Amino acid sequence: MPSYIKINKNRKSLYGSISITGSKSISNRLLILKAIYKDDIYIENISNCEDTKVLEKSLYSTSNILNIHHSGTAMRFLTSYLSIQEGKEFILTGSNRMKERPISILVDALKKLGSEIIYLEKIGYPPIKIIGKKIIGGKIDINARISSQYISSLMLIASKFKIGLKIYLKEYITSIPYIKMTFYLLTRAGIKISWKEKIIHIYPGKKTGKKYFSIESDWSSASYYYSMASIVKNSNLTLSYYQNKSLQGDREITSIYEKYFGISTIFEKNKIILNKKLNFTLPRFINLDLNKIPDLAQTIVITCSFLGIKCYLKGLETLKIKETDRLKALKNELLKLGVRIKITSSCLEIIDFFPKKMDSSIRIKTYQDHRMAMAFSSFGLFYSLQIEEPKVVEKSYPNFWMDLEYLGFSINYYEE
Repeated sequence: MPSYIKINKNRKSLYGSISITGSKSISNRLLILKAIYKDDIYIENISNCEDTKVLEKSLYSTSNILNIHHSGTAMRFLTSYLSIQEGKEFILTGSNRMKERPISILVDALKKLGSEIIYLEKIGYPPIKIIGKKIIGGKIDINARISSQYISSLMLIASKFKIGLKIYLKEYITSIPYIKMTFYLLTRAGIKISWKEKIIHIYPGKKTGKKYFSIESDWSSASYYYSMASIVKNSNLTLSYYQNKSLQGDREITSIYEKYFGISTIFEKNKIILNKKLNFTLPRFINLDLNKIPDLAQTIVITCSFLGIKCYLKGLETLKIKETDRLKALKNELLKLGVRIKITSSCLEIIDFFPKKMDSSIRIKTYQDHRMAMAFSSFGLFYSLQIEEPKVVEKSYPNFWMDLEYLGFSINYYEE
């Protein structure tokens, strides 16, 4: 594995066409439903990312010890799924970072419903032992502020409960588009579900008949190209396969980059075309609440950093429990590029830019976080930049570096 890459494009324009595989978020939800309902669920254009492969491999593994490495989605979705596998026992573990990511909110909810889950090391964190049970269902309260994946995890299995499940959402709901995505997929799958205010009710059972799903490409992956398009003087990029009406919250990238960075999105059949507006005046300051779309934070702050735009981004509570503490990681790495930011537990603010000589000796740490690697790659449009752990992109977008080379980037791989 190369320990770092040097990336550089050094051009003022960006043209080309890229095809991106299916949404990781949709793929992972449908894999759980397919595991539950077998041949009644048919999936096309499934994501080829590491997170999806790890989840799929775990769902069909014959081992009772499952290591999901860095995949937070797999950890949360499998915790619920394995808890309804009657008469079977599993140990669910992951990387050292995964053992630092809390799971107690989900485990507590499952235990209240009758699941048997035991912490094997630190209380509240993986690894865990799960003893599959027949769960009756009922009612549960859950803190909706910490992670939407806890809620989606419960929603995906609740139709297998004898009496279904009512989920009462407490606190402010974070990343709500992901819960809406789960809601819609369950409805499409033939599962009866209702959502009124802060109460989600999943009824038992599923309507008969096969359900076919063709998965749209991943909007989070598309976001990096929006950042690149906003940095160059001229751009005309075509990305496949995207739909105007999307389940993915990160589709919001289209309106954000049109309003603040002058990038228009043209929907044409199953493609989008990104164009740079001529004579667009950039703002001096941007204030955004990203509570519903936190995965776009790194992309946006990198774009602002390159263009010299100060910004205040809030609603970022979940970034501290991702693959790394993304707020601290951004603060550390942007300082190397002459950008000072201030962070709190839920906010990020660019407060100053200072002169910094950009040379090929600057190395960006990724902290085993795929989005750090891909977001910082935008700087490679004009500066020779080193990025550590390039293979981390496999978590969500395995072909990322190959696609950049296709667009004209020069990428050299090195080992130490």
